[in-house]
Amino acid sequence: MARSTMESSAAEQPVPTIGAAVPAPDPVAARPWPLLLLKTMRPRQWSKNAVVFAALVFAFRLGNGQAVALTVAAFILFCLLSSAVYIMNDLADREADRQHPRKRLRPLASGALSPTIATVACVVLLVGTLALAFLINWQFGAICVVYFASQVAYSFWLKHVVIVDVLLLASGFVLRAMAGALVIGVPISPWLYVCVTLLGLFIGVSKRRHELILLSAGAGSHRKILEEYSPAFLDQMITVVTAGSVMSYAQYTFTAENLPKNHLMMITIPFVLYGIFRYLYLIYQKNEGGTPEELLLRDRPLLIDVILWGVTAIAVLTLAKLYPM
Repeated sequence: MARSTMESSAAEQPVPTIGAAVPAPDPVAARPWPLLLLKTMRPRQWSKNAVVFAALVFAFRLGNGQAVALTVAAFILFCLLSSAVYIMNDLADREADRQHPRKRLRPLASGALSPTIATVACVVLLVGTLALAFLINWQFGAICVVYFASQVAYSFWLKHVVIVDVLLLASGFVLRAMAGALVIGVPISPWLYVCVTLLGLFIGVSKRRHELILLSAGAGSHRKILEEYSPAFLDQMITVVTAGSVMSYAQYTFTAENLPKNHLMMITIPFVLYGIFRYLYLIYQKNEGGTPEELLLRDRPLLIDVILWGVTAIAVLTLAKLYPM
């Protein structure tokens, strides 16, 4: 009888199948918390902060060591400040992020990173960054405060207001450009601010369209504001900001006071056209656009175009400085 019971119990045990797939451990959960925190800081998105270099380039201060050092410091501080904002956003949105096919894998949304650690890191980054910003320049520090305040307003209120949400995303790029000018004490043409605003809108609207198409019927459960948009409406917005970006950049190249009077900067316009057309191709033909900063690094033609634009612009400005007309 005992033998029968033992045989019955053994029969109930699952017999492992040779070659059967074994569930792989979660790669995110297996990482140590410093790496999880770094991932939450989103270093891949730090490329957005390169806008602070606009003043250094277009005011032609590349040969000024102090100006270069200040701009690099401003870039680093904006990277840390934006990381504090990203951590804050992930803390606030971790429940909604669990409904997103990609964002649910983020350390906070997946539960791999402790909210306490993230909160402490956010406070340390915020306080340290703002303190250093005011030590560099009170105007630069003020811009950093305005940037952070606008991001807080966006995270907890304005991201739920249709159209205002993408306008506020664009304002972040403008504030970065202003910070780069204030930290070295140079003026920037109003046309450049218009270009940066429209470019920021282009990126923000494209991101909204990607989210709407990707999430489809479940878009509203992830981000409530997506219920206020439609692909047709966003396509119209993309058309407006695309045309505006090209025209404002063209206007900037031959009207800005700090640019060469021979209008040689106009030869950079084809690079801007190609970059915009390439981005539209990736949006409409490849269903990309959800992470523009990663797209820039991943798409080789787009990255090459940006590099060629930068090299050409610097070459034109250098020649104008050496051989003024």
